[in-house]
Amino acid sequence: MHPPGADTVLVRHGEIGTKSPQVQHKMEGRLRDNIGALLADRGLDDPVERRHSRLFIRTDEERVETATGAATDAFGVVSASPAASTDPTLPAIRETLAAAARERYTGGTFAIQARRAGPADAHPFSSADIEEAGGTAVWEAAERAGVEPEVDLDDPDITLSVECRPDEAFVFLETRSGPGGLPVGTQEPLVALISGGIDSPVAAWEAMRRGCPVQPLYVDLGAYGGSDHLLRAEATVADLGRYAPNLELTLRVAPGGEAVERLVGEMDSGRMVGLRRFMFRVADRVAREVDAVGIVTGEAIGQKSSQTSANLRVTDAVTDLPIHRPLVTMDKSEITERAREIGTFEEATIPVGCNRVAPDTPATRATRSTIREAEPDDIAELAAEAAERASRVGPDLTAG
Repeated sequence: MHPPGADTVLVRHGEIGTKSPQVQHKMEGRLRDNIGALLADRGLDDPVERRHSRLFIRTDEERVETATGAATDAFGVVSASPAASTDPTLPAIRETLAAAARERYTGGTFAIQARRAGPADAHPFSSADIEEAGGTAVWEAAERAGVEPEVDLDDPDITLSVECRPDEAFVFLETRSGPGGLPVGTQEPLVALISGGIDSPVAAWEAMRRGCPVQPLYVDLGAYGGSDHLLRAEATVADLGRYAPNLELTLRVAPGGEAVERLVGEMDSGRMVGLRRFMFRVADRVAREVDAVGIVTGEAIGQKSSQTSANLRVTDAVTDLPIHRPLVTMDKSEITERAREIGTFEEATIPVGCNRVAPDTPATRATRSTIREAEPDDIAELAAEAAERASRVGPDLTAG
């Protein structure tokens, strides 16, 4: 809900403000660019201003809701509010609050919450003065509209907020949460293993939320996978791309069918661990090709047989790159809820192909020596070949 005449989106960041001045300035610049890209992707050319460690989207009432939605999809944004700007004087603030009350306050309890920013002598009034004068303005506007006003400072039905800066004041009615984290592009890239299932897109999103661009990688399991799995992976990557339209987020597909056939034919209880090791080998090769500094996966401790704490140690051994597991301690229900929140759930509800590779009794406490002895002797070469033959697919690309 926005006040009448809303023409600005107040954008707030959090962790960026804890950085050194030089890093903060750089990150705010990246965040401004990322928000601008999100706006452009949604058909808006509204300017994004950066002033005094705060970002502002200048828009109009017709576009303010779309602009606020774009801001709250930007990694690094803690919250955003669609607001009406006015002069930083008590009469102007009173009138803007009264206008908001006439259109948006239809009954129940209300409160005024005010915050002044800038030096102490920037205004001849305090935050308490704004709240007192604003409360009177809202009360009188409500009575003239035939609404019986009631104040509740602890748990109001509607809060009319004011942010008063030295050169401008803003009135807003809500604060919408953003993803938080850091602006994507402020950290080095990672290769994200994408299966087409629920977990891996969430893990990639979490890595992006911490500032890392990702190179999505899908390892095609050949006869044990299928075109539907690949299409789901493509769809979830497209969903992720909407959070960072200024980054090249195209899916790489590595052909792993031959290696999977060998793993199934030559390994028994440890083949799921062998499959994960093969995928990590492919990801390692791709990471070195694209200058990524690590690998991110959707694994969580104990969720599957290949993800026991013992087996994770064995799978990690095939690469000296760090393996990032943002979901490592999350329950499946938490991961599923996050997938719904970020919009990747519907595209990722088909069982992934690796379930068909699993033996009847999978190993849960594998060791490096037993797995290495059971793996095909040329598994590293097969992984290198799969990485070399990987193709990029996406809405603007053809396979190959």
